[in-house]
Amino acid sequence: MKQRNNKLIALAAAVVMTVGAFTSCASGDNATADNKADSLPAVTEAESRITAPQTTDKTFDAPEEKADATMTPSDMPETAGKEYARKMETNDAALSCEAAPDGAFYSGEEYKGFAENQFTLVSESPLSTFSTDVDTASYSNTRRFLSEGLLPDKDSVRAEEFINYFSYDYPQPTGDDPISITTELADGSFLNGSKTKLLMVGLKARDIEVKNRPPMNIVLLIDVSGSMKSSLKLPLAVKAFKMLSESLTQNDRVSIVTYSGEEKIVLDGANGSDKGLIAAALDSLVASGATAGEAGINMAYDLAEKYFIKGGNNRIVMATDGDLNVGVSSEEELKELVEKKRESGVFLSVLGFGTGNLKDARLEALADNGNGNYSYIDSEQEAEKVLSAELSGTLFTVAKDVKAQIEFDPKAVAAYKLVGYENRALSDEDFTDDTKDAGDMGAGHQVTIIYEIVPANGVLGSDGICGVPLSYTPAAAPAQTPETFATVRIRYKEPEGDTGKELTRTVKTGDYNAEPGDDLAFACCVAGFAKYLRGSDTAPSLSVLLGTLNSRSLLTDNYRQQFAELIKIAAELSADDPQGRDNGQ
Repeated sequence: MKQRNNKLIALAAAVVMTVGAFTSCASGDNATADNKADSLPAVTEAESRITAPQTTDKTFDAPEEKADATMTPSDMPETAGKEYARKMETNDAALSCEAAPDGAFYSGEEYKGFAENQFTLVSESPLSTFSTDVDTASYSNTRRFLSEGLLPDKDSVRAEEFINYFSYDYPQPTGDDPISITTELADGSFLNGSKTKLLMVGLKARDIEVKNRPPMNIVLLIDVSGSMKSSLKLPLAVKAFKMLSESLTQNDRVSIVTYSGEEKIVLDGANGSDKGLIAAALDSLVASGATAGEAGINMAYDLAEKYFIKGGNNRIVMATDGDLNVGVSSEEELKELVEKKRESGVFLSVLGFGTGNLKDARLEALADNGNGNYSYIDSEQEAEKVLSAELSGTLFTVAKDVKAQIEFDPKAVAAYKLVGYENRALSDEDFTDDTKDAGDMGAGHQVTIIYEIVPANGVLGSDGICGVPLSYTPAAAPAQTPETFATVRIRYKEPEGDTGKELTRTVKTGDYNAEPGDDLAFACCVAGFAKYLRGSDTAPSLSVLLGTLNSRSLLTDNYRQQFAELIKIAAELSADDPQGRDNGQ
């Protein structure tokens, strides 16, 4: 087994590197709905604006080698091995990973378990209400697991963070609204012969033009405790923040706070143009001691408020493995701490690092309740993606407390199931309650929401991408096909506002298209992979996922090509999976 794991690690080492340093790309055009209604079963304020480095849109060729759409799981390992071996020969910067214990998970890592969403009858609850989520940590953390020759802990897999890791072809908002809404209604049988239909809701936040980027007041809050000594922890965090510093200008302010056995101000309101000073401060950091996170968080907020820029971007960016062991340290205590602090107008984003003792639930709680986002950094390439290519989305909030509420018409829909967002559920009353915290969307951020739908006169199958058996007796078919299928409502606040605003879009039965567009097809493949890794009884087979990705030419950029490679690694690992995740094969 050890020899086999080492071989997998050697093959998987190039996976992270296939991303490279590039901006994320959108997928191909959506298919146009054919209106097939008949076929649908019933410091001081800066004096001037500043300019950030331009990012360049790039396109990528399709993979040189495509997986055979008809391959069986037993065929995948050899194919994957050959492909990775070829990449290893040409990739001098391949990530080096130490082998994990045979067949074991890292016992020091902590993940919060949850039960997957199940089908809900519209007759009992026509409203589906939840907070949006732009976190992506679960996907990059899973990539780390697979690159080390392990299937991930199933509780670390959150489907929405897999889906939202990728870019989709959603339009920019128009008018004064900071968010656009895209919907698609299509057949779900392209994966595993599902009897259900699929509804996708796509949200896109307005991009910020670099010439209009507001000044930044950034506090880097860095864990320098003994648990951060690993090369993939503090040294990688230093490299990540040096990338961030390249985007700073003379109108920005940057401070550095560290914490271990004690909190310390390493850099106090430095000018963003002083790259040498910032780099020297970062290079001086050494990991040692305990982890007094509470004191460090308090000091970081104090410093952010000291240099607060009215109308600017005031944010703490925290780098840690989450292994807090002095003072406030539990998930609930950390949540209460940052809930109080966020009233200052300072946002908190969290970067998770490392292997072996990652405290995922704590980091997610900090970011979610600090009006920020949570990313996991497993490589320099991911650091570049989060802190350079997607800098605006990471650091500039354009809409806060973003909530979604979808109302299904009982004449058209019998039951629905939301894919992911289990830990984002809200009561229906919370939607209009502006005191309830919700997710935040940064500039250019996208949120993709997928429902599996049972039409009013349909039959629920148990073999869908995310379906489960449900006893349902269809009502008599309506005399006429209802015009409305569902109503999508999005509620948000301006970054400095306290009153919610609403956007509404109606999904009509005539919007139905038997053939899903590329965005929906790819997002469903990603959701299916998440289901597979969680060991869901109804997860699609990995061969079906690979076949769909290649037959529809959905691997349109390096991130998506890497996704297919991760599926191949999972296929080989599944043969000896102690948690039995070889279902669907």
